[in-house]
Amino acid sequence: MDTLLKRAKSRDGEAFVTLMQENMKGMYKVAIAIVCNDEDAADAIQDTILTCWEKLHTLRREEYFKSWLTRILINKCNDILRKERKLVYGDSVTDMQVGQECDGFGNVEWREMLRCVDEKYRVVLVLYYAEGFKVREISKILGESESAVKRRLTAARRQIALIYDPEKGRECK
Repeated sequence: MDTLLKRAKSRDGEAFVTLMQENMKGMYKVAIAIVCNDEDAADAIQDTILTCWEKLHTLRREEYFKSWLTRILINKCNDILRKERKLVYGDSVTDMQVGQECDGFGNVEWREMLRCVDEKYRVVLVLYYAEGFKVREISKILGESESAVKRRLTAARRQIALIYDPEKGRECK
């Protein structure tokens, strides 16, 4: 990947396309966990790729490429969510957000669990469990302290435990 990244930084289009294709699955997992629909995820990924192409020369340390790319993607997803919240008012916002399901994950239980977890924990769970980032890396991506990321992971695990409590069944809040 280092040679691909170096070639892409020198404006080699083929190398850049290959680099993006190698990261596409991970980008989709993160985007779908945040925006919860394929169209918005595709828009966020497309915007991320464009921004990455335009700003790749600003990447200082190549070993942080994936973190840098993920941070751009998260920002693009958040931009989309902000725009949607501004466009839709009243009861339709609640209905839309409650009715959305996160698709795109191979495991039905994983997808259902993510749908039931608060949005603020979804990204941390996907970055940690699905993408394999360490707490330190997640803190850099999200611009938060390591302790804040650990607290989110702990809170997410507690929320999941409540969802899967045998006495409560598998119902979301």
